[in-house]
Amino acid sequence: MIISLPEDVNCIIEELEKRGHEAYAVGGCVRDVYMGRTPHDWDITTSAEPDEIKEIFRKTIDTGLKHGTVTVRMHGESYEVTTYRIDGEYEDGRHPKEVKFTKSLEEDLKRRDFTVNAMAYNCTKGLVDLFDGKEDLEKKVIRCVGDPKERFTEDALRMMRAIRFSAQLGFSIEEKTYDAIKELAPTLDRISAERIREEMMKLLTSDEPEKFRLFYDTGLTKVFMPEFDVCMQTPQNTKHHDKNVGEHTLFVLGGVKNTPVLRLAALFHDIGKPGKRTTDEAGNDHFYKHPLLSEDLTKDIMNRLKFDNDTKYRVCKLVLYHDERPALNEKSVRRSMAKLGADCFPDMYYLKEADIKGQSAYKREEKLKNLETYRRLCEEVFEKQQALSVKDLKITGKDLLEIGIPQGKELGATLKRLLDAVIEDPEKNERETLLGMARQKV
Repeated sequence: MIISLPEDVNCIIEELEKRGHEAYAVGGCVRDVYMGRTPHDWDITTSAEPDEIKEIFRKTIDTGLKHGTVTVRMHGESYEVTTYRIDGEYEDGRHPKEVKFTKSLEEDLKRRDFTVNAMAYNCTKGLVDLFDGKEDLEKKVIRCVGDPKERFTEDALRMMRAIRFSAQLGFSIEEKTYDAIKELAPTLDRISAERIREEMMKLLTSDEPEKFRLFYDTGLTKVFMPEFDVCMQTPQNTKHHDKNVGEHTLFVLGGVKNTPVLRLAALFHDIGKPGKRTTDEAGNDHFYKHPLLSEDLTKDIMNRLKFDNDTKYRVCKLVLYHDERPALNEKSVRRSMAKLGADCFPDMYYLKEADIKGQSAYKREEKLKNLETYRRLCEEVFEKQQALSVKDLKITGKDLLEIGIPQGKELGATLKRLLDAVIEDPEKNERETLLGMARQKV
């Protein structure tokens, strides 16, 4: 296999070789090129130690000298150059106790996680594939380098990475690797919320987000999201559904557009259903007010995984209102849009569409037809530029202050009253009309 290395990468490798060192492109970049994908980053591994790397290149950044990594700057781009190393004992399932530099490429490659990430390449030696990573790429399988129990004991996050790569690459997971994940899943509790969130999001925004179920099947969600386990065990005995709550959720995950907010909203939209399940005398299940509980649980989970406030706000809005079905007229839809917030469209439409398609065939065509009417009415509201929030009103708080309405609660209440009136009748959104209405309460 011949790989066309970027000019800068080849230059770095050649400069290191000129001075008697070994150097290779390594890891995910080699994997991606072999698969015909464009690498996001090019990593380089070398027998040169950090001080030697810094002597060779004019512009460097001390990225992680303790772990042997120096960032080389070239033509405005950054390239991580890391010394061959042997990781010492992992005491906490996250970090090696110590790192030892080595002159052996084999020793460096054998510490890596998966065979498809343990290949190295340079134009002099060609492909170095000591663990049959190329064969695993052709078989489309994720397999640990060496003993999977050792790899996962070293860093428990690798269990999530195995499943994430499976989703990103469309690969299966080799049997021993999979069994080791199931055995060691409880040790994921050693990993920080931030690292878990990052791996989860990489899977959710992959081409196969429904592989989230592998987190459940292997026992990993029991550690970082036990609420989902309950969903996978909650039936929906109703003519509107032919899947349990969890299976329905996985279907919806695969049916929404690939954005972080939509994929999260799909994951969480029914997370409160188990807690709201009731069964009537005829054996039919009901989930009254489940969006309220779903929103509460979504906040809890996203706080636990340390999501940023903006993402949390947008996801929670979609979860809270995903099941709302306003009357199909402009006024009712306008009220619904004002409550949800204009910034949540068209995400709400996409979530509702996937939700319906993930239900049973009962009245599906009718539901989709109604949803299309809802979408059209929403678009008409936008096209007419009808007011949906206080900032859309033809007056401001300053205007109200000038006519004598005091700053504070009364000012806010007046703006809300005027917005409610305009949502009922958009023609009232004229400056003089609004001022007249405001004066009636002065």
